[in-house]
Amino acid sequence: MTGEPRVRAESGREFDREFDIATYWRKLVRLWAEKAGVPVEGDEQALSLDLDLTGSGRTLTLRFTTTRRLLVAFMTDGRRLRGDQLAVAAAAANAWNTEQLFPMLSVWDVRGPEPCIAGVCQLPLGCRMTPADFAAMADDWADQARQMFTRCHQVFRL
Repeated sequence: MTGEPRVRAESGREFDREFDIATYWRKLVRLWAEKAGVPVEGDEQALSLDLDLTGSGRTLTLRFTTTRRLLVAFMTDGRRLRGDQLAVAAAAANAWNTEQLFPMLSVWDVRGPEPCIAGVCQLPLGCRMTPADFAAMADDWADQARQMFTRCHQVFRL
């Protein structure tokens, strides 16, 4: 065994090649978004894409970026919280995190002018994944985020 990633051509593409997340996270995010038919916007720090938040008329934004050790996906529906909604948002986050665990839900920018609810998922940069495995994971993250924000809207009126 050479230690090289295994490769099997499928429809002219290398779907089974395992990619190092630290080096190829941008490629994996772009392949996932392409498969989903969703445009990606990027800068030096991150890649972002918008998904439909089913039945709400809102958009779910996923922003992928890295820390020293993690690939992080931040998720928000862009809705800003009023000051009188902060306690309810904190209760919603506590309930979600106790029952579901991921994406982790929190109230962001509490001291800023426009706090919001947001979710986060993470993956160690030391992982290796095939594009198909990454897409399955990202699909799961997006589905969980849709459920999380739908619950926040329906149950907590956020």
